[in-house]
Formats: sequence, C-alpha cells, structure tokens
Amino acid sequence: MGHVGLTPQAISVLGGFRAQGRTADRARLLLDEALRLQDAGAFAVVLECIPANVATAITNKLEIPTIGIGAGGGTSGQVLVFHDLLGMLSHPHHEEFVPKFCKKYASVGLQINDGLAQFKKEVEEGVFPGNDYSPYKMSEEEEANFGRLMKDSESASPCKSKDDDDDSEQFSLYGNNKSEDQI
Repeated sequence: MGHVGLTPQAISVLGGFRAQGRTADRARLLLDEALRLQDAGAFAVVLECIPANVATAITNKLEIPTIGIGAGGGTSGQVLVFHDLLGMLSHPHHEEFVPKFCKKYASVGLQINDGLAQFKKEVEEGVFPGNDYSPYKMSEEEEANFGRLMKDSESASPCKSKDDDDDSEQFSLYGNNKSEDQI
C-alpha cells in the first residue's frame, strides 16, 4: 500500500500535521507520486492531509482504491487512528496533537483514566483483589497440609507431592470448563 501526502515520517520534519498539495504544482506532484506507486505495484494508496479536490482527482485517475485520512470524501474509503476517533488520549496535553480532520466519536480516554485511577487506589488500599477476585481455593485438608509444610519449610529436603507425575493443575481462568471443586 502506498502513501501520499503527509506521511508519518514527515510529521516531525514538518513540525506537525501540515496539509500537503495546497498549490497546483504540489498537487500535481502528489498525483504523479500516486501514479508511480500504482505503477510500482501498490494495491491501494493512502491520501493523507490533502485538499478534498486533489484527493478526488487522484482517486479518479488511479485504477486502484484510495483511502483518505484528512482528504475529504472523494476517496474510495476512509481511515482514522482509533485512538483519536475514540478520544482515548483525552488528557489536555494530547488534545493539542489531535489532527483537525479527526472527528471524535467518543471520549473513552476519560473513562480509561478514571478506571486506572480507581484500580491504583483499590490496590494501594488493599481493597483489590479481595475475596471476590481471589476465587482459587484449596480444600480444608490441603490447606492444613500446606500449613504443616510451611512449618517444616526450614528443612532442606524438597517437598514430594503424591501427584508428582502430574504436578500441574488444569483450571479455567473464566470458570466455565471445570466444576467449582476442580478449580
């Protein structure tokens, strides 16, 4: 897939998201680039940060599809960075760097920040995981045996299990494959 207009490599060189092809000469160069990419075997071309009329002209000249990102509605398809369209980076610092062409469909970044803050708080306060999220239990007999083994742990001999041939337990993280006593 080819890429014409603002390319990721050019963002830092240009100092940010800068429209490309805003003069007739530069627009023609973009068309020529797209045609060369098609001739080189590209199966599609991304048209990024270019005037809508230029993107439409390029789309009409090419035999392969175009995908627009900040290039108007005259392309074969559209794409946006999902972090931008979902508002995942909803910190004021990041808002400065969302491209002008990006429509934000949600602001999940705020919920993500709230969720992470709540998780951190509950871990620090010892609330999480708690009993509700510590579902894997030992039988009372095994718990007592484990307690005895812990008392004897100062001895140098390794622990020998009655199940040494198969010391791995099979369990489901989601609890839907085994009965409660198997988990």
